[in-house]
Amino acid sequence: MTKESNSNQENKTSNDWTSYFQLGDVASYFKRLFGKKDPNAPSNFNLKMMHGINKISIVIFLIAVIVMVTRAIMRS
Repeated sequence: MTKESNSNQENKTSNDWTSYFQLGDVASYFKRLFGKKDPNAPSNFNLKMMHGINKISIVIFLIAVIVMVTRAIMRS
């Protein structure tokens, strides 16, 4: 193999690993979900209910993770 193909392979591998930790879409969703409301966004009842249920489920999930971690720490 040549030096160029080795560096391309290393570059590709590092790009693969960094792509797993890019949270741009997720972060923008949470920012939109919990942030200030966009006045230009379409508003209907179903969309409001969907986002409300998503907020509730995220909060309950985070509470459950915290409880599980504290129980695991207490048992150790």
